[in-house]
Amino acid sequence: MLSRRKFLKGSLVATAGGLLVPKYVLAAVDPSLLSTAVKELPEGVLEEQVLEALPGKKPLIKKTYRPPNYETPVKYFNEMFTPNDVFFVRYHLSNIPEVDAKTWKLTIGGDAVERPFELTLDDLKTKFEQVEIVALCMCSGNRRGLFKPHVAGVEWGYGAMGNAKWKGVRLKDILEKAGLKGNALEVVVNGADTGVAAGTPDFVKSIPVWKALDENTIIAYEMNGEPLPHWNGFPARLVVPGWTATYWMKHIISIDVVSKPFDGFWMKNAYRIPLGKFPIRDRFTSQETAVNTPITEMVVNSLITNINDGQTFRLGQLVEIKGVTWDGGYGINMVEISTDGGKTWREAQLGKDYGRYSWRQFTYVFKPPKKGTYTIMAKASNKIGQTQTFELIWNPAGYLHNVVQKISIKVV
Repeated sequence: MLSRRKFLKGSLVATAGGLLVPKYVLAAVDPSLLSTAVKELPEGVLEEQVLEALPGKKPLIKKTYRPPNYETPVKYFNEMFTPNDVFFVRYHLSNIPEVDAKTWKLTIGGDAVERPFELTLDDLKTKFEQVEIVALCMCSGNRRGLFKPHVAGVEWGYGAMGNAKWKGVRLKDILEKAGLKGNALEVVVNGADTGVAAGTPDFVKSIPVWKALDENTIIAYEMNGEPLPHWNGFPARLVVPGWTATYWMKHIISIDVVSKPFDGFWMKNAYRIPLGKFPIRDRFTSQETAVNTPITEMVVNSLITNINDGQTFRLGQLVEIKGVTWDGGYGINMVEISTDGGKTWREAQLGKDYGRYSWRQFTYVFKPPKKGTYTIMAKASNKIGQTQTFELIWNPAGYLHNVVQKISIKVV
């Protein structure tokens, strides 16, 4: 077991099958990257967490190795745009080939298009209008490890997300070139990663045609002004702003427009929430049943990013509270801060608005009047009246945790 003061720094090794496997050497790291703010994680999870560096990444919090699932330490969320080399990594399947940009092709087809065709990476960059959007990419199960009672799955803390500038081409422009038929219902997307064991369901997702035709849904090949990192979808990925990252297909290789609901495992059986339990407006009705519905948009939420639970301050010292807030794209209206465990609330100052799909930074400064323990809370609300909850909306898959955060500090 690695010490928390060590990490495994990676260099790249490719197997015969094209799977990228890290080769590690030991190096020193900042132990504060393992934030104490996730003390609610299940027994044993904190003790097992280590910092490891995948090839091209700085040390991240390793959740699983095969498939690779690595969480961004919270301290990096003090930056408006999450750097590529600390952006979280999420995969369902372990066979992740190193895609050659020179030979990569994206096929567009399906029974609901008139003109199937193929695109190269150069075609994407030269034959369509280029667009850029700032959007938060967040795993559906972010904060799953905070659920009580705990549920199965990757026990994420706060770091299965990241905010970035994505550059690429509108999906609607690609679909218009293919010519949608009148019976087009869903758009099915597939990536280059596959399962190792025979019979493992391929990770394939669909989105409704109306979401695919939204001008903000893009096929991105750049992230924060650089080519997509391998672990974040090189050479191109789907970006579905406002919706959780399960739809943000990495290493995308095919797009099929279909006239019937797609019934693959990752739509029919996975990433579903109880019908009517969450305040979701973007409903994927062609995939709904009488009891559940596919997860779609993110719910309103916030995170304090610069203070750890149990941190100590001196009497007379100003305490600056920083954080980020987001929702599914309706726009943040306000973040309120309490320093007395929810008895009183004061409005925080919101930072620059980079667009409705980006997170927004917030700040609040107070001076503790006396020594003791203070419970700090942050509560966000959006422009359509939705707000964070004080009680967990429990669901068996551990999705959409947006309980108001509590952090205790000591003033001495």
